[in-house]
Amino acid sequence: MTASDGGPRCAWALSAPDYLAYHDTEWGFPVVDDVRLFEKLCLEGFQSGLSWITILRKRPAFREVFAGFDPATVAGFGPADVERLLGDARIIRHRGKIEATINNAQRMLDLVEAEGSLADYVWSYAVAPEPPLRRATSPESVAMSKDLKRRGWTFVGPTTVYAFMQAMGLVNDHVEKCVVRARVAEVDRPAARET
Repeated sequence: MTASDGGPRCAWALSAPDYLAYHDTEWGFPVVDDVRLFEKLCLEGFQSGLSWITILRKRPAFREVFAGFDPATVAGFGPADVERLLGDARIIRHRGKIEATINNAQRMLDLVEAEGSLADYVWSYAVAPEPPLRRATSPESVAMSKDLKRRGWTFVGPTTVYAFMQAMGLVNDHVEKCVVRARVAEVDRPAARET
């Protein structure tokens, strides 16, 4: 499918202007910043059962109420913060997802202590560049999901983890003719293990 600039894109990117901007500037570009990686894992958990456009449009409010997704700050949230977040109509008010975000911030601090950084950890599951997979999970997302759950993380099922991997550049799932696929491929990424 072709955007207004004449360049082919992934079909989903053309369904809304917000999607096109996200697709062209963020989706699939390799990310190594721990806060951005943590934010995306949390937001993918909030997306569960919803469309990404809903989360994307609420992302500024999520960033505000979750202290920019700073893991150390979010890890310190308590019951009063949960109630405050449940009362904020600008975000998804789901107790389980809010509590999962706080729990996962605490678990992230443990993971960083054990692994050095969230980036080092997630990039150990990266998929070597290959044709787009167009699937809901992968062996790598299943393995990461299982390990995160073993470490006490919640709302990190294999489908959620695979969507995270696509968005953060751990796999390049832009369709073959998408003009952004080549731009993503040119960006340096941490070493990916062969599959």
